[in-house]
Amino acid sequence: MKILIIQQRYGIGDMVIFLPYIHAISKKFNTPVSLLSKDTSRASNFLADDEHIEEIITLSREKDGLSGFFKLTNEIKKKNFDKVFIFNSSLRYKLVAIAAGIKSIYQYPLFRSKDNIVNSAKIFTENITGKIVSTEPNLRIKNTKNIFDKSYKHVCLGISASGPTKRWGIENYIKLCTELTKNKKCKFYIAAGINDIVLIDKFKNSQVGKNCISFEKLKIKETLPIIKNCDCYIGSDTGFAHLSVALGIKALTLFMDSPVLSYGKYSTRMIVVEPEGEKDSTKHDTLGRDRISFNSVLSKANNLLD
Repeated sequence: MKILIIQQRYGIGDMVIFLPYIHAISKKFNTPVSLLSKDTSRASNFLADDEHIEEIITLSREKDGLSGFFKLTNEIKKKNFDKVFIFNSSLRYKLVAIAAGIKSIYQYPLFRSKDNIVNSAKIFTENITGKIVSTEPNLRIKNTKNIFDKSYKHVCLGISASGPTKRWGIENYIKLCTELTKNKKCKFYIAAGINDIVLIDKFKNSQVGKNCISFEKLKIKETLPIIKNCDCYIGSDTGFAHLSVALGIKALTLFMDSPVLSYGKYSTRMIVVEPEGEKDSTKHDTLGRDRISFNSVLSKANNLLD
């Protein structure tokens, strides 16, 4: 049996959130699945070792629009899928599945109103499998050997995010790490890319910079063994926070301008800090980065590292 799963959401965090449901469908039908996902989700990079995923079909920009519809349909048709599970309510993907000749099509109700992405995926998958599905993600990687110096606390530090309203100032991170190192020996792993070189350099040139390593030249797959062996993640609501919880470590995640009920509550390993005055209410356009309490972040960070 050949199974296709369509999960077209944009980011790494989205893909991590859907991992339990991808795995549950694979287990239900006792076969690895093919996954159609956007290239921006980086699925082909960090899911390479996942035994439940046979292949990843990239949903790139040339597959948008009318001409893209036919390109995507032809690509899928050649693979002769028996079933498809569509984790959205888009008519486009249903028409692609029909045109590709897939006989069994399972999808969210068409034209439904937006709701919590975790709840929708969980209900959809449980109706298919007939079983309760945990929302906890489990990211499988091959290289898990721990070579870290155990006399140190190792912290994955998410200093960046997808936009400025989701970033806590780099000065806050420098101050935080300075406070943490007063009572603990720490090494910091800066989870940011080449586009964040200004922020990375500021941290490296600070008083805590001598004990840091940056991910700027690493592929996401290369960062996974490092993250897995860290004691915790501290930083913005970004892809690295979600990768951290999927790898089994706790993530102290700062929600300043993104929906906390969707992205901050699916895992028991996700510890949330919201702006002062918010309680399970942070969402897009909250614009709360200046209301993140430094003392709250410091207190929770110390608790994680004790």
